[in-house]
Amino acid sequence: MQDDDLSKIDIEDQKIIDNKELNIFEALVPVVILMGLLAYNIFFADGEMFGEYSNQYILLIGGFVAFIGGLLNKVTPLVMVMEVWENLKSVFIPIMILFLVGALAGTWLISGVIPAMVYYGLQVLSPEIFLPASIIIAAVISIATGSSWTTSATVGIALVGIGTALGINPGMIAGAVISGAYFGDKMSPLSDTTNLAPAMAGTDLFTHIRYMAYTTVPTIIITLIVFGIISFTIEPTGNADISNLLASIEKTFNITPWLFLVPAAVIILILFKTKPLVALASGVILAAIFAVIFQPNILDGLSDSSFSAIANSILTDTSIATDNEKLNDLFSSGGMQGMLWTIFLIVCAMVFGGIMDGIGALARITKALLSVATTVFGLFASTVISCLGLNAIASDQYLAIVIPGKMFKKAFDDKGLAPENLSRTLEDSGTVTSVLIPWNTCGAYQSGVLGVGVGEYFFYAVFNWLSPFTTLLFAAFRIKIKMLTSKKAIAN
Repeated sequence: MQDDDLSKIDIEDQKIIDNKELNIFEALVPVVILMGLLAYNIFFADGEMFGEYSNQYILLIGGFVAFIGGLLNKVTPLVMVMEVWENLKSVFIPIMILFLVGALAGTWLISGVIPAMVYYGLQVLSPEIFLPASIIIAAVISIATGSSWTTSATVGIALVGIGTALGINPGMIAGAVISGAYFGDKMSPLSDTTNLAPAMAGTDLFTHIRYMAYTTVPTIIITLIVFGIISFTIEPTGNADISNLLASIEKTFNITPWLFLVPAAVIILILFKTKPLVALASGVILAAIFAVIFQPNILDGLSDSSFSAIANSILTDTSIATDNEKLNDLFSSGGMQGMLWTIFLIVCAMVFGGIMDGIGALARITKALLSVATTVFGLFASTVISCLGLNAIASDQYLAIVIPGKMFKKAFDDKGLAPENLSRTLEDSGTVTSVLIPWNTCGAYQSGVLGVGVGEYFFYAVFNWLSPFTTLLFAAFRIKIKMLTSKKAIAN
């Protein structure tokens, strides 16, 4: 789901560490403790068990438990530290992108880009069609760019702004955006995970995409139907209210279609495969220039100098007051500083995942699942559970594709199943569910960028949680389960 340059490690060649000294119960101890503490924090401590950074500290506690388990099972500290280091290296570029997204949100606010998107969007997107339209818009952008991350950082932010101004639940909006973005990313030949899954399974890219369409297209159609039904439950905002919002935006900002040159430039750069860091940095610089040209009054109101106002929007909190209370929360940004919580969460998740990988726990858990996969459906179900579990334990969607891909490849072959069965299952359960885990890199990114917590959008990310069920349904009823040769039959 991330851009091609988001991971600098050669993930396909990553070695999976197997520790014969570690049994399945010892491998699960850190997981049970982690899940128990997280559940207690959510349901009984209102997310404040250890203060603002409770989830981060819980991940570190889980990592410490895994570290002790590794020492007791003859794993040297150096091995565990090196795996943590490999994990941290893999998220260096995503962290830089998160900082730039924070800067982008701040500069797009003071330049009038986000207000302009909201202004024109309010006139085009009514509550009755907003949610299905958001899915389609996000899907188109994601197919074109091959990145759900880029989609969220550009049109996703705008759609959340427009929908919020219309009085729509932010969780619904984020769920619609994420559903469309992950559908588009999943079906795009430009996506790195769409290339990674067939590489791990042993099939080619376009065979994988065609075969994946059998489960993906029905799932997105159901998602659109669900959001169409949800749209009927949304009480439309009155024309007078929208008129007041438009008037407030016009009064505060200099609104002009020229402002759309900034997001257009970023999307064009990404379409031409410019590195994400360069494309986003260009968006920040262009927005800063446009702020000086189009919003001098805003800059004067924020600070004594334009340079200081722009610097503050990039680095720290920025709020622009209007005469409409609905817009005040919308027209605020945390800049790079606002991304620190998310970045700390990702770092802690990589520490936990790295130690779990270093002590051989990830391989042990996956092997245990593989050992009980005696039927074809059991094999599909074990693959799905393995992908879901690794998204939660390893906190990284790449590992949720790579480890099951390597572990289950021979089992699929032994059952006479074509490799595209495995590659499709890896995407249906590994790629799309990563955004549903708050401490996974994808869940942390999306919630940080869209400003909506995973718990708020989880239920509404229909495409993402429905996809694993769809792939299991196809497996249970033997729908489009391709065999390696016509001589081999699916065995129960």
